[in-house]
Amino acid sequence: MIFNTLRDDISALSYTLVVDYYLPFLVLSAGIISYILCRLLQRILARDTYAAPQFAQNYQRLLFRVAIVTCIALFMVFTRFGGSLTYAHSLHWENAAATGDDFLNEAVIDDIQALYRAYSIQERVQEGADLRIDAAKVRGYAAYLTGSNFTANEIDHAFAKQAQGAKIPKPKHIFIILGESFAQWPLLDSYSSLHIADGIKGIMARPDAVHIPAFVPNGAFTPMAVTAIVSGLSDVSLYPNYHPESYKEPYATALAPQFKKLGYKINFWYGGASSWERIKAFVLAQGFDNFYGVSDFHSESGNVWGSDDRYLFDAIAASFTDDTPTLDVILTVSNHAPYTIDLAKEGFDENKVAAALPAEARDDKDLLKRLGHYWYTDRQIAAFVLKMREKEPESLFVITGDHADRTNISKTPTLFDRYSIPLVVYGTGIQKGVIPAAAAGSHINIIPTLIELIAPQGFGYYSLGDSLTRGSSIGFSHNVWITPDAIGKIQAQDAEDFDGTARTLGTRDSIQQTIDAMRALSWWRIEKGKIVK
Repeated sequence: MIFNTLRDDISALSYTLVVDYYLPFLVLSAGIISYILCRLLQRILARDTYAAPQFAQNYQRLLFRVAIVTCIALFMVFTRFGGSLTYAHSLHWENAAATGDDFLNEAVIDDIQALYRAYSIQERVQEGADLRIDAAKVRGYAAYLTGSNFTANEIDHAFAKQAQGAKIPKPKHIFIILGESFAQWPLLDSYSSLHIADGIKGIMARPDAVHIPAFVPNGAFTPMAVTAIVSGLSDVSLYPNYHPESYKEPYATALAPQFKKLGYKINFWYGGASSWERIKAFVLAQGFDNFYGVSDFHSESGNVWGSDDRYLFDAIAASFTDDTPTLDVILTVSNHAPYTIDLAKEGFDENKVAAALPAEARDDKDLLKRLGHYWYTDRQIAAFVLKMREKEPESLFVITGDHADRTNISKTPTLFDRYSIPLVVYGTGIQKGVIPAAAAGSHINIIPTLIELIAPQGFGYYSLGDSLTRGSSIGFSHNVWITPDAIGKIQAQDAEDFDGTARTLGTRDSIQQTIDAMRALSWWRIEKGKIVK
């Protein structure tokens, strides 16, 4: 509202404030009331003040002064962190929704943080506003992706597809699990001696599970993963969770409206606060039926980012009390700094993991703590999946990460180890080969893949990405692309095999053109809206 005011008709706003809201009278009244209250405060202070203690010895006076200064400093830190002396339990405008009451949550942040919130949101919204894509370019990109001349007035026509027919029985429940910082490299055979991903690896080994290794996130941070899963659009630095277009109506490519047509109730579960990245408002505006954050379920431990994953999954499992078909998107938080899980209490064997590390890394306590939190997240996800599969056998699970590139053992990891995330599809009807081995994708491919797995033939849907079942052969994030057998940096000419071997790629131009086209259409839909003119 602050920045929109600066761009609005200042004369009209001023006239409205004076004539309709009596601004001069209110300012004068506020001034008089403030003066009266200040005088009253002066009288109270003059009557009820206490003299400072007097000390005979110099060291006593010194100690008293040091104590006073220390208390003031601690109080400043305490108020700065919103009622805490440490970052681990601090309050920031992005995670201030610690209660279920919107008014109390707004009262948590002070005026300076509120103004900073306005500034930082505005900066994010403006990050991607300089691409300068015009209507002619959009039509050209749409024609490239659809394979035909694009003459429609609405950009959504470029996303229209029809399902080829269900490949598995329609599941009663669908779970899309976004593991915080859940990178792929711990699942690889070369790191099996660490045993920090045995839970998901055990699921991958089942006959009714498939693992798609050629998979990358939508962007570098968690919000990009959420916006891709919720809206179906790629990351173009526009932050759709703050963008006005996202609150007019759900995007045609959005998850919720399309799965409602298939008969599902759509829920979003987040282990953190609903105010983080405006996540609650965004997912509800995009058609979700319910949003549940840390203030909506019981939790006995956690940190500044929210509840420990154990309590999040317990709450989700307990919510299934009737036969309503549901699709639940789940975003975990525990595998995130400041890494406060009591790993020893949870049973993490630090010495065993350290012994499996390279010699130069065995004494790296920070690395061991990070690996331990990955182990904890893996264990909690796997336990939940197996529990729900037993409780609700007709369920389908999609397990992936929000991003990678936070923790690596090697100081020079391969592009695949550094940036790729897993995609595991497990559950009713899944069998090896239901998704081709030569498939590659990113978060924007999850919605069309699920639709093609369960929707009847001819079901109309919208997606930017292609279904993995229909041979999607490219995925991309903010800075890398991936194909079934290679990975490379966007705008760079070289590429690597998954093991890090350098290679020459003959289809480099077509990869870049596909990425440019998808990003251009996403940018136009978020920034300009539906109409192409």
